[in-house]
Amino acid sequence: MTTRYTKDHEYIRVEGDAGIVGISDYAQSQLGDVVFVELPSVGKSLSKGDEAAVVESVKAASEVYAPVSGEVVEVNSDLEAAPGTVNEDPAGRGWFLKLRLTNPSELDGLMTEEQYQEFVKSIS
Repeated sequence: MTTRYTKDHEYIRVEGDAGIVGISDYAQSQLGDVVFVELPSVGKSLSKGDEAAVVESVKAASEVYAPVSGEVVEVNSDLEAAPGTVNEDPAGRGWFLKLRLTNPSELDGLMTEEQYQEFVKSIS
């Protein structure tokens, strides 16, 4: 299992030909209390950088972008009833969607865990 990160603070945890997409712990801490999550429909095709979801907090609404291209194969419908799960467990139960990767080589352009931690330090 490989986890990669974007400069917009999305992560993708890849297992086989699919990846679980969410926002990083840093991103949820910057947003504050999450009150609403808008998820894409299953079957939607996304290109890298497309808006994949929207997360609203008490502070702001933010887009969640697709870290790589793929087809949405599952969404975390639990977030509709419990959007605060994004704050409580962003890398676990607070995931947004699962993508079937259509271009796995796009993962090469994303940051590793170590690179992401350095990036966060540089902007904090």
